[in-house]
Amino acid sequence: MLEILADRTYRHLFAAQVTALAGTGLATIALGLLAYDLAEENAAMVLGAVFTIKMAAYVGVAPIAGAFADRVPRRALLVALDIVRAAAALALPFVTQIWQLYLLIFVLQSASAAFTPTFQATIPDVLPEESRYTRALSLSRLAYDLENIFSPTLAALLLAMMSYDALFLGTAAGFLASALLVVSVLLPSTAPKAPRSIYERTTRGLRIYLATPRLRGLLALNLAAAAAGAMVLVNTVVLVRGGLGLGESAVAWAMGAFGGGSMLSALALPRLLDRAPERAVMLTSAALMIAGLCALAAFIPGAGLSWPLLLGAWVTVGIGYSGVLTPSGRLLRRSSNPEDRPALFAAQFALSHACWLATYPLSGWLMTAFGALAALAGLSALALFGAALALLLWPGSDPVEIPHRHDDLPPHHPHLRGAGEHVHPYIIDDLHRRWPPADPRSPD
Repeated sequence: MLEILADRTYRHLFAAQVTALAGTGLATIALGLLAYDLAEENAAMVLGAVFTIKMAAYVGVAPIAGAFADRVPRRALLVALDIVRAAAALALPFVTQIWQLYLLIFVLQSASAAFTPTFQATIPDVLPEESRYTRALSLSRLAYDLENIFSPTLAALLLAMMSYDALFLGTAAGFLASALLVVSVLLPSTAPKAPRSIYERTTRGLRIYLATPRLRGLLALNLAAAAAGAMVLVNTVVLVRGGLGLGESAVAWAMGAFGGGSMLSALALPRLLDRAPERAVMLTSAALMIAGLCALAAFIPGAGLSWPLLLGAWVTVGIGYSGVLTPSGRLLRRSSNPEDRPALFAAQFALSHACWLATYPLSGWLMTAFGALAALAGLSALALFGAALALLLWPGSDPVEIPHRHDDLPPHHPHLRGAGEHVHPYIIDDLHRRWPPADPRSPD
């Protein structure tokens, strides 16, 4: 997997991702402490609003940013967004009012909503070979999992020597380091797009996404992953501290079990995807993820919640979670032309976070109102619904090349090359606005 780091451009981009993630992790911890200083007993409400603003920015800003990402060079856009994020982080230590916190968080997360899909859409252009791109996806997943371990450790060391305001300086440093790494490489440019209206540019990624069967299946799997992930991320602290009566370090170990399972899956996926199609891998992973939740729910009424049982369930859920999410970039790459990738990755970013926007509060409400068993049952049912929906929406036969005709085009059109029915990799674009029916004799 690490051999792809021999590519200088990708190596610098991966380092940019890692430094930005480390900075973001420090900010997450510092925000909790800042919220407590500002609101004390209402800190949980303030943090809830902060995360809601974050998700709203992701859902609302990403498609708009994706629509205009091709208007400026990618490198300049990414560097500018990193600078905006660094400036917002540097301003956070000077916050004295809650509304100031909300405003800065919206600015920071809006910049992230524009940065992340543009960055993700650049990687398949840097690594066009599918096998190398698959390894880049797994490496990216590992970076996310390692960040969940590294950032809290670094934050604990820094807080032993200085105030939490210094964590925001670390956040800004991470974003500035990311900007320097991005500016140090040349990024591939995409072909210029045809002129389009603002509405068409803003909705193009969503229309391509929802018109492609494999991506409709991906959206359903995003829902399944968000349901299982919300159970882990929202309710682990309640299960460990309230249900088992264990200390704070046990919460970290439980989250580490989930992250460890995700890392194991990410390490195994490149070879697995060389041998099996994404649909089989992702649906099997979803089934494993759901099985981990259901097993935990099944044992609680009889044997009760136990520490080994929780760790085993979270490892299993982590393996399935990574197996669902990691291959998604391959599907997006296969389903788009290079010039449409920023818009399509932005659509994936917005739609997947819309799933989280629904499952985060649902998870907390089920646990608070009805207890652990109801939360596990409800979120397992939602994850199962997502997996079943993916099974229906994503056809088992999903060829890249599809025979089709264009009865709406004149016979001499350059795309037809004199042929009526023809075969090529099928992607939704200006000439292919709908997915072709199963009968190749029908027009697309």
